[in-house]
Amino acid sequence: MSHQAGPGNGPDSQQDAHPGNSVPPSAQPPRVADPRNLNVPPQQGMPQQGQVPPQGPPMQGPPMQGPPPQQVPPPQRPNNDRFRPRPQQPGPGSQGPGSQPPPRQIPQPGMNSAPQTQGSPHLGAPMNQPPMPGRVYEQARFAPTVTQEMRVRARMQAPQQVVSETPWTGAVRQSQPEEEPGSTANIIRLVIAILAVVGLFVGLLVLALLGGLSFGLRLFALVALSAIPLIGIIAYVLWLDRWKPQPKIILGLCLLWGAVAAVTLTLVFSIVGKVALYLAGVGSLPDAYGAVVEAPVVEETTKTVLLVVIVLAARRHFEGPLDGLVYGALIGAGFAFTENVLYLGGAWEQSGGDLLGTFILRCLCSPLLHTVFCTCAGVTIGFAARKWKWWATVLMWLPGLLVGMLLHAVWNGTMTGLGQINGIASIIGLIVLSFIFTTCWIVLGILLRRSERLHTQNMLGDYANTGWMTHSEVDMLATWKGRKFGKRWADSFPGGKEEMRTMIRTSGDLSTTRMRLLAGVGGQKERDIESFQLKKFASARDRLLAASGSVVR
Repeated sequence: MSHQAGPGNGPDSQQDAHPGNSVPPSAQPPRVADPRNLNVPPQQGMPQQGQVPPQGPPMQGPPMQGPPPQQVPPPQRPNNDRFRPRPQQPGPGSQGPGSQPPPRQIPQPGMNSAPQTQGSPHLGAPMNQPPMPGRVYEQARFAPTVTQEMRVRARMQAPQQVVSETPWTGAVRQSQPEEEPGSTANIIRLVIAILAVVGLFVGLLVLALLGGLSFGLRLFALVALSAIPLIGIIAYVLWLDRWKPQPKIILGLCLLWGAVAAVTLTLVFSIVGKVALYLAGVGSLPDAYGAVVEAPVVEETTKTVLLVVIVLAARRHFEGPLDGLVYGALIGAGFAFTENVLYLGGAWEQSGGDLLGTFILRCLCSPLLHTVFCTCAGVTIGFAARKWKWWATVLMWLPGLLVGMLLHAVWNGTMTGLGQINGIASIIGLIVLSFIFTTCWIVLGILLRRSERLHTQNMLGDYANTGWMTHSEVDMLATWKGRKFGKRWADSFPGGKEEMRTMIRTSGDLSTTRMRLLAGVGGQKERDIESFQLKKFASARDRLLAASGSVVR
């Protein structure tokens, strides 16, 4: 018969209550064994759970001279002795009957003790149990150093009941998280993003119509050839984004912005610039000027300006350099897609044009150029968005923008100079320079991906040291292996895998919120968001516990 999960009834507590019933292997948490057996009949002379041990001298008999003798408890089983509460020994500072107990201290982030609570021994630490030691987590290489001063400034409220070191045990709390703070503003941003995506998609259809008028049915072949490098870039970017996936609506917005808006704005500004030079009486400038100066300045500005809009309007989804790399890479990939269609179409239309050679050089030998250039601005904005104020994130757009312009100018200038020598030198230079850019970009993505995982682990460590989580849960939620085993274990319960996914997603959001609080960003609103996310995480864990307890027979 199924047992309903109630206060103090988790997978482990039910097993202790019914020794004859064994818990199936699928109902055990991954990689964690419960060494505690708290439901043991109290020994003589030992206080039971919920009872306050006697304090002060005994009430009967003559007064004792000197300190009372220490009570020696009867022999205990070694497996459970250290988990039982101990009787308090009176000392010089002891308080007599009727005195108020000392106030409960609430630990702050970074302290080496967790708050002790009364109530269920499974959910909270038992009374008089030695405090849970804190733990220092490794900091990510590409994240700002977190100091003790930052943790003191962003002190964390302790939970009412501390999670014991054994996860997935505790009473099922019925409280559900309230409405997320700022949900109305989030809905407005979502509507604006959807409208922007729809508008850009309509613009893409208009460009396709114009391309059909120019290239006819050949447009389908041009799109297919240009999509080959685009698919590879998107696949790698989504792999980088797996740890903390960003909203798909923003990813689609970046891709369409590069393919439609950035290309259109570049053409408009180029035409306006030529008209301005003509009205000023300046003749046509050399081609080298357009390739080395005009193209890098105009193209990189029109592409990366969207990054500034995202970090100002949706900073919660732009909180690190990896996010900037993902967004910048998709903008550059979209821009390169449309540009490749135009270049391939021009080579196909020209008499004697080399369509195959153009495809090999642009789509296979140098597919990541615009992706690399846009990534520079995204990474610098991401570093600022993690720690600094909004105006600093806008200013940090400029260094990345200048680096992207410089790399773009170096590429165009090198190709122009080598083209003046001979075609072989131009091809060799293209392959070598493209290989250098591509290797640097791929390695940077891998390093930032690992750094993001360590950053999440470090931030969740604050919650474990305060009592909101266990260190075992941090190990599970902040490692790829732990997440994999956690989902596999939760999948054995009805609806358990979805609850585990909720915990994983919420833990990623909590790491972002915690870093913003440490950096002093967001104020009280950010604290309200943290409180909501903590309740959401605890509720998902309780539902997972209820699902795992319902299969125990």
